[in-house]
Amino acid sequence: MANSGALIGEEALSPAAQLFQSPSLNCYIVTMIGFKTKINPNFVKAGLEQTLLKHPLFSSKIVDGKEGRNMKWTPTTLKLENHVFVPNLDPNIDHPDQFVEDYVSNLTKTPMDLSKPLWEIHLLNVKTSDAEAVGVFRIHHSIGDGTSLTSLLIASTRKTSDPEALPTVPIKKRAGSTNSNTTFWWLLSIWFVLRLIWNTCVDFTLFLATFLFLKDTQSPIKGAPRCDLTTKRFAYRIVSLDDIKLVKNVMNMTINDVVLGATQAGLSRYLDRRYAAEDEKDGDISNTNNLPESLRLRAIVFANIRATAGIQDMAEMMAKGSKDKWGNEIGYVIFPLTIALHGDPLEHIGEVKAKMERKKLSLEAQCTLPFSCSVLKTFGVKAAAALTHTVFTNTTVAFSNVCGPLEEISFFGHSIAFLAPSIYGFPHAITIHCQSYADKMTIILAVDPNVVPDPHQLLDDLEESLQLIKDAALKKGSSILLSEKED
Repeated sequence: MANSGALIGEEALSPAAQLFQSPSLNCYIVTMIGFKTKINPNFVKAGLEQTLLKHPLFSSKIVDGKEGRNMKWTPTTLKLENHVFVPNLDPNIDHPDQFVEDYVSNLTKTPMDLSKPLWEIHLLNVKTSDAEAVGVFRIHHSIGDGTSLTSLLIASTRKTSDPEALPTVPIKKRAGSTNSNTTFWWLLSIWFVLRLIWNTCVDFTLFLATFLFLKDTQSPIKGAPRCDLTTKRFAYRIVSLDDIKLVKNVMNMTINDVVLGATQAGLSRYLDRRYAAEDEKDGDISNTNNLPESLRLRAIVFANIRATAGIQDMAEMMAKGSKDKWGNEIGYVIFPLTIALHGDPLEHIGEVKAKMERKKLSLEAQCTLPFSCSVLKTFGVKAAAALTHTVFTNTTVAFSNVCGPLEEISFFGHSIAFLAPSIYGFPHAITIHCQSYADKMTIILAVDPNVVPDPHQLLDDLEESLQLIKDAALKKGSSILLSEKED
């Protein structure tokens, strides 16, 4: 990792960081990292001193939080023993997977101490189903977003195949214009701009309506207004990234379309089961479809709004004047999910693709965070936090998809088996994160156990939905190839 230097004096928190420090949006990022070997704490501590501790925000504390307007990052002396925890565990502990889940869940009960830098790592030398040991990072969201932290992870790791080489940074380009100067292109450009303006106006109006009065239908997975204050549970499932890419290629869509479509399908299956259980209690049993005819269920879908899409090089993000700067540069869109039991599983990803294509012709994601920040500057952090909290409360789930390293990597000499990041502090009973790593995709749930007492059942439904979508895509791909041969 390039030495980013320390803060010279104090530095004011960005508006986004102030939002994440407000009581109603006090958000944390929790990442479980599975390792293929037991963890040597001394190696990790030595590595952190050469990497993480050189990042200014990881060696600074927040001071003066009066009214949320005067918060500043202030350099401080950092003691690793206050941030790196190595509990003495029985290596043959019963039910290790459950133990790790309970351990991470218990972290959500205790806020971080503002007198210290807002991060910590727990090294659990316990063998689970997917790893020989597990590291758990907890970082306050005011430090940075998923894109920033993934860049930091990549800068702090090396390729397993080449211990001296940095991992390959995933490259993703935003759609751009062609070099054509024809009259047709200019007319098309004008039509594109008109649609962009119209869609943005419609989406922003719906955003304001969601703040004022438009609420999702009360359903078995809709959290209570202050479910952000409840203890959260985290569960994950590792699936094949190649399977997702297969669907992506056959259906000519993005990986995000596929995983969001599988999420819609999985939530539909899960909700059908929950409604069936409620009907059974009332003595009204349906054998086919237990979903209500009209169900408004929307997701907050987070998006990176930096100038350059994808994960950027850490040194470039930290450079002065960078257009892809470190921090919280995330917007979000309010995405309507169609909760239904389709006969053809591909209908789910087809619906999502159509809606997402329309969202791409909108500046909704680019407007939401700047609007909240402008409210903060005008009316204060409490008003801005109340706005964001209300919008989130009136929706049902949160969704995020982040691309990770393209090959297997090692963290201070420890080969990584999986990455499972998540978040808590938002007023949703279900938050779904998808994180790619080499040839895997990890689906991570953060749930309110009062609303979703069976997160592994929901993971089963998500995984089975993805399998059904893959099988249908294979059949479709075979049909296309057969048709081409006949032609």
